[in-house]
Amino acid sequence: MMAVAQNMKIISIVLMVVGIALIIWGLQMGDSLGNQVTESLTGSSTDAVMFRYIAGAASLAVGAYLFFKK
Repeated sequence: MMAVAQNMKIISIVLMVVGIALIIWGLQMGDSLGNQVTESLTGSSTDAVMFRYIAGAASLAVGAYLFFKK
């Protein structure tokens, strides 16, 4: 039983790290010249940037939930 709880903690930490990495990657992509041109023309970021923001936030949220769940 302890091994399952310990494995869940490891998985949750990995999910949080992946989520943070995806968000940082999205921020870096958002500062790129191509994204700035797209944003100035359309008013929104490219789909790739938005995907990284959404996937990063979801991964971070699920990881945090699993980590703090009793």
